[in-house]
Order: sequence, then C-alpha cells, then structure tokens
Amino acid sequence: MALGLCPQVLCSLGGWLSLYISFCRLNKHRSYEWNCRLVTFTHGVLSIGLSAYIGFVDGPWPFTHPGSPNTPLQVHVLCLTLGYFIFDLGWCVYFQSEGALMLAHHTLSILGIIMALVLGESGTEVNAVLFGSEITNPLLQMRWFLRETGHYHSFTGDVVDFLFVALFTGVRIGVGARLLFCEMVSPKPKGFVKVGGVAMYAVSWCFMFSIWRFAWKKSIKKYHAWRSRRREERQLKRHGHLKTR
Repeated sequence: MALGLCPQVLCSLGGWLSLYISFCRLNKHRSYEWNCRLVTFTHGVLSIGLSAYIGFVDGPWPFTHPGSPNTPLQVHVLCLTLGYFIFDLGWCVYFQSEGALMLAHHTLSILGIIMALVLGESGTEVNAVLFGSEITNPLLQMRWFLRETGHYHSFTGDVVDFLFVALFTGVRIGVGARLLFCEMVSPKPKGFVKVGGVAMYAVSWCFMFSIWRFAWKKSIKKYHAWRSRRREERQLKRHGHLKTR
C-alpha cells in the first residue's frame, strides 16, 4: 500500500514545483524566496483547512483515538503535504536559506508522514500535528511579506506578530502538550511513533524560545518608544512646542 502511494506523492511534489515555477514566471521582478514563500503560504492555508476538516468533522478525534487506522482522506492529505515538504526541504537545502532547526523540523515532518503512511495508522495524530504546525504558517509568511514591502513597522505588523505569538503559544505549545500526553498514555500508537511525537514537540519548544525572545525584545522596544512619546507630549504641554534636537 505504501508503494502504491508513491505516484500520489510524486504528483503532489510535481504540483508544488509547478506552482513555484508559475509564481516565478508571474513575478519575475521578485526574488526566488518571495515565490517560494507564496507556495508556502498556499500550502499553509490549504493544509489548515483540510486538517481542520479531518480533525473536527470527518474524524476520528486525535485526543481520544491516537493510533487509529488511517482514513482515505487522511492519506490524501498526508500525501499532499509530504510532496510539499520534500519540495520545500530541497529548496531550503539548495538555496541554503534556513538554519539547522528548520531543516530538522522539515526532516522530522517528512519522516513522521512517511511513518504514518507505511504503518497505515496514526494518521489521526499526524494530521493533528500538521494542523498545529501550519496554523501559524500564513502569519509567518505575512510577516515576511510585510517586511519585504516596507509595511512591517505598522499596526498591521503588530497585529500579525501578536496573533503569531499567541497562536504558537496556545496551539503548538499548549494544545500540543495535551496531544502529546494523550499519545503517550494511549496503548495503541507504536513506541517509535511516540518518540517522533516527543521529537516534534521538542522542536516546537526550540522555536518557542526564539519567539519569546523576539516578543520580549519587541515589547521592550515598544515600551521605550511609548515612554519617549509621553515625554515629548509633556514637553509640548509645558512649552507649547516640541523640544528641538
């Protein structure tokens, strides 16, 4: 069955590669990374919608049925996503655009999806991990696009950053901890599947430390800017004009 899925994965890989080439032709004035991130954004939105439908509507519920046999819809979504991750990992390695942590994340994602497809089970929790991993991806890409177009230092940029940090902390770390607990206490999933879950959650925490450090630095910078504006406003009220420098 796993070998029978190879054409589906190859079609997915070809589809994402074709989409990337199309973006490159349509946006010749943009960088290769711009077009790759458009593909990433597209995959993020698509995978969020599909994995949410599987988890919340089609089932089974990952918190109560980890290790369940894969459903046909889960298999299709996992093949679609596997093709994307192979494409993106190859792009990142070729252009050397990402660090070791992101490469480790992509490698673990590929291995986890292959494992679920080969075993024919645990697609339920792998799909849930996909949802949790991708739910912040569109925001991450929006942040990059805002920075590239010079609109990052704005109210929109602040909202995107806030939503990204909040969703990453709440879903990937908070809900992810609950999912990992259910995976570990359930007797159904294989031992190496549980080890893979621990590894993915550890990678999430490595990202979380970097995100919290960024959020702290930005908050301090915003606070100092606010203090500076308050100082200037007091000077304006006292002297009737801003203090010149």
